[in-house]
Amino acid sequence: MRALRILLIFVVILGGLFVIADRLAVNFAEDEAADRLKTTENLATTPDVSIKGFPFLTQVVGGSLDDIEVGIRNYEAATGSGEGARKIRIDDLRADMKGVEFSGDYSSATATSATGTATIAYDELLKTAKSEPTQIAPGVTANVVGLSDGGNGKIKVAVEATVLGTKLPEPVSALGSVTVVDGDTVRVKADGLPKFAGVDLAENRVRSITDFQQKIDGLPGGIQLDRVQAAPDGVEIAVKGSNVRLAG
Repeated sequence: MRALRILLIFVVILGGLFVIADRLAVNFAEDEAADRLKTTENLATTPDVSIKGFPFLTQVVGGSLDDIEVGIRNYEAATGSGEGARKIRIDDLRADMKGVEFSGDYSSATATSATGTATIAYDELLKTAKSEPTQIAPGVTANVVGLSDGGNGKIKVAVEATVLGTKLPEPVSALGSVTVVDGDTVRVKADGLPKFAGVDLAENRVRSITDFQQKIDGLPGGIQLDRVQAAPDGVEIAVKGSNVRLAG
């Protein structure tokens, strides 16, 4: 019995040491992965990286990790290439990477699949709308002055108008649908058209103000837009991807 007791104590001690070593290793790996991702994606701040699953060391021996969560507070995404390209801020980007395999020297890692969420603030999306007064009919100019949550997943587009030299006392508004096109573009399209002081306007002229779209390129690791909907703080987006590059 004494020998058995000693053996059990020894096993418990070894188990405790293994757990400590495993946690130290995973903390080191998370820090290294965060630094590598910051460099690879040219981020302004270090992202959050959390490696799930236990034990970590046996996953490393197997050459792959079950689940890694990545959080980037503010990500500057491209809006295309060429002279007119600029950046758009994406807030609270969080991605869950599944089946992450890494190279023998740990210089690169690729996830079999990834899903995640993020938010585009309304003030960021507003920059893509026609915010300068634009003539939509003889004597009538209009421009988008605000975007907000219209409820039920709709976006509210507020338009300021001037008719025959007189600025309307209040912006007119229309509810619009927000959708993803081709995996890289957010499109806003009015469900109905606003009325400007009873003036009849051609639909295509009005839509040239109320409807717009924004291309978003270069999300981390090559993930793409999946779904979007209007929410209180901005447009919530869901992202997804396969063979997503985490580092290297």
